[in-house]
Amino acid sequence: MRVLTYGTFDLLHVGHINILRRARELGDELYVGLSTDEFNAIKHKTSFMSFEDRRVILQAIRYVDKVFPETHWDNKISDVQKYDIDLFVMGSDWEGEFDFLSEYCDVMYLPRTEGVSTTLLKKKKGI
Repeated sequence: MRVLTYGTFDLLHVGHINILRRARELGDELYVGLSTDEFNAIKHKTSFMSFEDRRVILQAIRYVDKVFPETHWDNKISDVQKYDIDLFVMGSDWEGEFDFLSEYCDVMYLPRTEGVSTTLLKKKKGI
């Protein structure tokens, strides 16, 4: 079974590792759509690390089998089809947002790791 998730994965922390590990445990392969810097700008987000640095870090994580760029919101259906995805997973903070993908694959929302997020880390460090 091939599993897909998306994210920015900036300032990698234990919450990121937890969702990647849990997603990978649900299948045989984990594909990650990594938000590009240009897509983050559209979402009014600024990453501390560049897309290329975030990609290198994700590719080094043993739970991740493939990393590809996420360039806009509308890629999800075509990515599911292109990569023959069986299960799409996201954090529970996105609950219901990607239910439209259930026409193409199973959709699951995983609980977030409490007390940690990139936003909190940035606030603590004044970034």
